[in-house]
Amino acid sequence: MKVRNVLMSAAFLAASCLAHSQVTVKHIQTEKAFIAVGVWAGDTFYLSGQTATPVTPADAAKGTPAVWGDTKTQAASIFAKIQKALQDQGLDMKDVVKATVFMAADPTTGKIDFAGMNSEFSKYFGTKDQPNKPARSAVQVAALVAPGALLEVEVIAVKSK
Repeated sequence: MKVRNVLMSAAFLAASCLAHSQVTVKHIQTEKAFIAVGVWAGDTFYLSGQTATPVTPADAAKGTPAVWGDTKTQAASIFAKIQKALQDQGLDMKDVVKATVFMAADPTTGKIDFAGMNSEFSKYFGTKDQPNKPARSAVQVAALVAPGALLEVEVIAVKSK
């Protein structure tokens, strides 16, 4: 009986390793970027964190910093960017199975605006036209890499068969 269990365990382990070794990985990247835009692992697409596009870009000649807007404005920009990035890969928001939201406090209020983020999130998930809602985590962080950025969102999407 012990030998049979060992053989069954070995067969299961071999089958698991074989299945994992057959996953195709494809990095969506450019020469200039430090990270991949996203990575395909089989039918699963991991989209790197997205930040908003500034409402008004910085102007080095005038010495003015970028204006990013409030949380709601940034969330609108981010979710539109995510939708476009997914469409570029043949996916849609309905394919998102997990979202992770990183939020920094607005320096004008000292608080995170979860309601502002959620108001934009709810335009893409759980709607009449797109009823799927992904699993989601939201984490408050001290700051994000881009000065003025209040949100960064990454998603995982799976291509349905």
